[in-house]
Amino acid sequence: MKKIPKLILLTLAFGLAVGVAAPTQAQDKKPNILFIMGDDIGWMQPSCYHRGLMVGETPNIDRIAKEGGMFMHYYAESSCTAGRTAFFTGMHPYRAGMVLPQLPGAISYLRPGTPALAAFLYNLGYSTGEFGKNHLGDHPDSLPTAHGFQEFWGYLYHLDAMQQVSFPDINKSPTEQGVVPPC
Repeated sequence: MKKIPKLILLTLAFGLAVGVAAPTQAQDKKPNILFIMGDDIGWMQPSCYHRGLMVGETPNIDRIAKEGGMFMHYYAESSCTAGRTAFFTGMHPYRAGMVLPQLPGAISYLRPGTPALAAFLYNLGYSTGEFGKNHLGDHPDSLPTAHGFQEFWGYLYHLDAMQQVSFPDINKSPTEQGVVPPC
């Protein structure tokens, strides 16, 4: 008779330990972060914002907005370079020297040591990637992979958006990278 209560007690203790550990594991899980930056898009063009008042539907963006968050207060910079600089660094574009839209070979570019959101997130254990237009310079020190992005696939400017991606092999080592297509 004494063996049954010990077995029941052991089973209850094990069940309690698993039940207490499970919420702790769920709390330690990091949330996914997805930021979509549109270029030349009005704030009411995604249908989650215009709510039927304008033409056009964006069901996937609407679903993300419903499951995530929507921002109603914002400040937009005067150029795509300035806006990307402010978002990726947390700095005012004038302070980073990145106000005017970048052109190939520009002397202003995102310098080494500039704070970078991707590097911050990478150091927290996130996987980081940028896909689309970067527009923060073409100097090797300014490339997305030099500022915390583990992966980049896209364009360094807006003028070459109808050509090949700027650095198709950027995720390879420098000796493995292919030739950069003309802009």
